[in-house]
Amino acid sequence: MSDQKLNDAMQSMLAEQTPILATVIKESGMPNIGPKRSLRVYDGNHLIFNENTGGQTLENIKQGSKIAIAVIDRPNLDGYRFVGTPEVHLDGVFYDNAVQYAADNGMKTPKCAVLIKVDEVYTLKSGPTAGQQIA
Repeated sequence: MSDQKLNDAMQSMLAEQTPILATVIKESGMPNIGPKRSLRVYDGNHLIFNENTGGQTLENIKQGSKIAIAVIDRPNLDGYRFVGTPEVHLDGVFYDNAVQYAADNGMKTPKCAVLIKVDEVYTLKSGPTAGQQIA
Protein backbone atom coordinates (compact mmCIF):
# COMPACT_ATOMS: atom_id res chain seq x y z
CA MET A 1 0.00 0.00 0.00
CA SER A 2 1.32 3.43 -0.98
CA ASP A 3 1.76 6.28 1.47
CA GLN A 4 0.90 8.73 -1.31
CA LYS A 5 -2.38 10.58 -0.79
CA LEU A 6 -2.65 11.73 -4.43
CA ASN A 7 -3.38 8.78 -6.73
CA ASP A 8 -3.20 8.88 -10.53
CA ALA A 9 -6.90 9.74 -10.95
CA MET A 10 -6.60 12.69 -8.57
CA GLN A 11 -3.42 13.93 -10.22
CA SER A 12 -5.01 13.68 -13.66
CA MET A 13 -8.11 15.60 -12.59
CA LEU A 14 -5.99 18.34 -10.99
CA ALA A 15 -4.04 18.66 -14.25
CA GLU A 16 -7.18 18.88 -16.40
CA GLN A 17 -9.68 20.89 -14.33
CA THR A 18 -9.49 24.31 -12.67
CA PRO A 19 -9.12 23.86 -8.90
CA ILE A 20 -11.04 26.10 -6.51
CA LEU A 21 -9.16 27.00 -3.32
CA ALA A 22 -10.66 28.11 -0.01
CA THR A 23 -9.13 29.68 3.08
CA VAL A 24 -10.70 31.36 6.10
CA ILE A 25 -10.36 34.97 7.23
CA LYS A 26 -9.19 34.65 10.86
CA GLU A 27 -10.96 37.70 12.34
CA SER A 28 -14.43 37.00 10.96
CA GLY A 29 -14.35 33.30 10.10
CA MET A 30 -15.58 34.30 6.63
CA PRO A 31 -14.57 31.86 3.90
CA ASN A 32 -12.47 33.15 1.01
CA ILE A 33 -12.69 31.17 -2.22
CA GLY A 34 -11.42 31.44 -5.76
CA PRO A 35 -9.89 29.60 -8.70
CA LYS A 36 -6.14 28.88 -8.66
CA ARG A 37 -5.07 28.12 -12.21
CA SER A 38 -1.43 27.64 -11.14
CA LEU A 39 -2.33 24.97 -8.55
CA ARG A 40 -0.70 21.68 -9.47
CA VAL A 41 0.67 18.45 -8.04
CA TYR A 42 4.17 18.79 -6.61
CA ASP A 43 4.52 15.15 -5.55
CA GLY A 44 2.34 12.34 -4.21
CA ASN A 45 1.58 14.19 -0.97
CA HIS A 46 1.91 17.87 -1.87
CA LEU A 47 0.26 20.47 -4.06
CA ILE A 48 1.84 23.81 -4.96
CA PHE A 49 0.62 27.10 -6.42
CA ASN A 50 2.05 30.43 -7.42
CA GLU A 51 0.80 33.35 -5.36
CA ASN A 52 0.73 36.34 -7.67
CA THR A 53 -1.53 38.91 -6.04
CA GLY A 54 -0.48 38.72 -2.40
CA GLY A 55 -4.12 39.35 -1.47
CA GLN A 56 -6.60 37.80 0.93
CA THR A 57 -5.61 34.18 0.30
CA LEU A 58 -1.99 34.86 1.20
CA GLU A 59 -3.01 36.92 4.24
CA ASN A 60 -5.25 34.08 5.46
CA ILE A 61 -2.43 31.57 5.05
CA LYS A 62 -0.02 33.83 6.96
CA GLN A 63 -2.58 33.97 9.78
CA GLY A 64 -2.72 30.17 10.01
CA SER A 65 -5.63 29.18 7.78
CA LYS A 66 -5.74 25.63 6.50
CA ILE A 67 -6.62 25.20 2.83
CA ALA A 68 -9.41 23.28 1.14
CA ILE A 69 -9.31 22.66 -2.60
CA ALA A 70 -12.15 21.32 -4.71
CA VAL A 71 -11.67 19.99 -8.21
CA ILE A 72 -14.68 18.82 -10.18
CA ASP A 73 -15.18 16.84 -13.37
CA ARG A 74 -18.77 17.97 -13.95
CA PRO A 75 -19.59 15.83 -17.02
CA ASN A 76 -18.56 12.68 -15.12
CA LEU A 77 -20.09 13.75 -11.78
CA ASP A 78 -16.73 13.18 -10.11
CA GLY A 79 -14.39 15.21 -8.00
CA TYR A 80 -12.22 15.54 -4.92
CA ARG A 81 -11.78 17.83 -1.94
CA PHE A 82 -8.26 18.13 -0.59
CA VAL A 83 -7.62 19.59 2.86
CA GLY A 84 -4.11 20.64 3.69
CA THR A 85 -1.57 22.67 5.56
CA PRO A 86 0.10 25.46 3.57
CA GLU A 87 3.65 26.82 3.80
CA VAL A 88 4.76 30.06 2.14
CA HIS A 89 8.14 30.01 0.37
CA LEU A 90 9.90 33.20 -0.75
CA ASP A 91 13.02 31.42 -2.00
CA GLY A 92 14.54 27.97 -2.33
CA VAL A 93 13.48 24.92 -4.32
CA PHE A 94 9.71 25.47 -4.02
CA TYR A 95 9.97 29.11 -5.07
CA ASP A 96 12.27 28.11 -7.93
CA ASN A 97 9.59 25.62 -9.04
CA ALA A 98 7.02 28.44 -9.07
CA VAL A 99 9.27 30.78 -11.05
CA GLN A 100 9.91 28.06 -13.64
CA TYR A 101 6.21 27.22 -13.85
CA ALA A 102 5.41 30.90 -14.44
CA ALA A 103 8.06 31.17 -17.16
CA ASP A 104 6.83 27.99 -18.87
CA ASN A 105 3.20 29.15 -18.83
CA GLY A 106 3.49 32.83 -19.74
CA MET A 107 2.70 34.05 -16.25
CA LYS A 108 4.32 36.81 -14.25
CA THR A 109 6.97 35.99 -11.65
CA PRO A 110 5.17 35.02 -8.43
CA LYS A 111 5.43 36.86 -5.14
CA CYS A 112 5.87 33.46 -3.47
CA ALA A 113 5.13 29.77 -3.78
CA VAL A 114 2.66 28.04 -1.50
CA LEU A 115 3.34 24.37 -0.82
CA ILE A 116 0.39 22.42 0.57
CA LYS A 117 0.84 19.20 2.52
CA VAL A 118 -2.28 17.19 1.73
CA ASP A 119 -3.68 15.99 5.07
CA GLU A 120 -7.03 14.55 3.94
CA VAL A 121 -8.81 13.72 0.69
CA TYR A 122 -12.59 13.36 0.25
CA THR A 123 -14.55 12.08 -2.72
CA LEU A 124 -17.05 14.41 -4.35
CA LYS A 125 -18.26 11.70 -6.75
CA SER A 126 -22.02 11.80 -7.06
CA GLY A 127 -23.80 9.04 -5.18
CA PRO A 128 -23.86 7.36 -1.77
CA THR A 129 -20.11 7.86 -1.08
CA ALA A 130 -20.13 11.62 -1.78
CA GLY A 131 -18.23 13.51 0.91
CA GLN A 132 -16.53 10.45 2.41
CA GLN A 133 -12.86 10.61 3.34
CA ILE A 134 -10.75 8.41 1.06
CA ALA A 135 -7.19 9.33 2.08
